[in-house]
Amino acid sequence: GILFGAPILGVWYWCTDQFIVQRVLAAKDLENARKGTIFAGYLKMLPLFIFVLPGVIAYALSTGPDAVISFPMVDGKEQYDAALPVLVMQLLPSGLKGLVVAGLLAALMSSLSSVFNSCSALFTIDIYKKYYPQCSEKKLVVVGQIATVVLVILGLAWIPMLNIIEGGLFQKLQSIQAYIAPPIAAVFLLGLFMKRINSNGAMSSLLTGAFIGVVRLVLELNKSALDVNGFFYYVADINFLHFALIMFVLCSIILVGVSLLTKSDENPNLHLVTYSASSLGYKRINALLTAGLLLIVGVIWIVFS
Repeated sequence: GILFGAPILGVWYWCTDQFIVQRVLAAKDLENARKGTIFAGYLKMLPLFIFVLPGVIAYALSTGPDAVISFPMVDGKEQYDAALPVLVMQLLPSGLKGLVVAGLLAALMSSLSSVFNSCSALFTIDIYKKYYPQCSEKKLVVVGQIATVVLVILGLAWIPMLNIIEGGLFQKLQSIQAYIAPPIAAVFLLGLFMKRINSNGAMSSLLTGAFIGVVRLVLELNKSALDVNGFFYYVADINFLHFALIMFVLCSIILVGVSLLTKSDENPNLHLVTYSASSLGYKRINALLTAGLLLIVGVIWIVFS
């Protein structure tokens, strides 16, 4: 699952998510965009120490006869998702508590602001303006603000759903992404490397993947009511990374099959969005930095496995 399923989620998030793409598009040229993405890869290793290790430390300090911290209890179960807040509130002095909480809130508000801004811009420019091309800039701003409010409401509405899905908070978020990512990753990757892929195949793959993802989510939310020996229970119970891999393969087959059975798109600019080794112009320093990043990831994988 980690070897084949996780990269599918990674391709979706790092290559197609508007939240990330808008940062790459902000670079002044292609070379700076490449350096920025490589640097982001190095920064992405920090969550291992920011998120994972505090959880390990909290678990070690809460077990055994010499436990120095305790987790809050909800319905008779310890809430391990509260590891970082527990460490902050029970170990740090008053001054540092406020500093750490302020830093966490600032980071959270910044991330949420970027997400809401990118999503509202995506809706306003790519959807609303397409149907109302004569709309004024002032009207677009208002539409974007309304879209942001709707997104906030939808985000709050999802909170009860997370309590139904099994696993920790991080695993819940990753599992939901696994139901969204495969068809988008398939369209992006195959569209990048195959000129024969067309819009008919892409739309068929995306709609099929969306339907399968919704079915999996509904089955998982109602897992307790399913027959443990039935097919639907197996679909709901399979590991989310394995499910992502299966759905990616299925969506890829649909994408290629429909594209080959239908007329190709006539677009003179197709070569600009299709991979070509001759147009890379990759500098040696970027290759070395990328190799170093892969080496570090491999070492971390071996050490923590």
